[in-house]
Amino acid sequence: MTAPFPLAETPDAAAIETGRLLFAGPIDFVKGVVAMDGLPPPDRIEVCFAGRSNVGKSSLINALTGRKNLARASNTPGRTQEINYFTAGDDLYLVDLPGYGYAEAPVAVVAKWQRLLKNYLAGRQTLRRAFVLIDTRHGVKDVDEEILKLLDRSAVTFQVVLTKADKVKAADRDAILAQVRAALQKHPAAYPEIVLTSSEKGDGIETLRAIIAGIE
Repeated sequence: MTAPFPLAETPDAAAIETGRLLFAGPIDFVKGVVAMDGLPPPDRIEVCFAGRSNVGKSSLINALTGRKNLARASNTPGRTQEINYFTAGDDLYLVDLPGYGYAEAPVAVVAKWQRLLKNYLAGRQTLRRAFVLIDTRHGVKDVDEEILKLLDRSAVTFQVVLTKADKVKAADRDAILAQVRAALQKHPAAYPEIVLTSSEKGDGIETLRAIIAGIE
């Protein structure tokens, strides 16, 4: 019997090449958005990346695009408080959402960017998929559940991407996967595959590129 939410299989050579070409082409920063009225025109489809602060989101985006400093990685979780838009080719936006769940930032600042995050997820018609990043070392936490429930309510398909897989021993990975799978069972908007990645080692990057390139 196939386990629910299996790990995404390695794509075939053609899909891998399509993904490589997409991310090998121009990737340009468009703007950082601090309010909904600042969003760029909805003239192409978009995918977004969401995750707890310090989950490795910037590192993953940089690994996907093959550019070391495209997304701003910071040693200070919670620094990025904007929705950052990038173009990939002629038909796709990559959207880097502000990290959530960082309790040590000022309360007013947290409230402002959490509100922006929620408004974006609930109201962007061209959003085709949200990639929700989960740290393989920790699994799904309560603060992640809040975002997953919001995505359910907004009818936004989301796919879990496990980050920092190289930091977890193979013997411990099954327990984490079981916890993540059990959590996803409760969410109707969850896409039925998990992507296991390591930005540092490059694991899963080709797979994720191919998945993104195949979204219509």
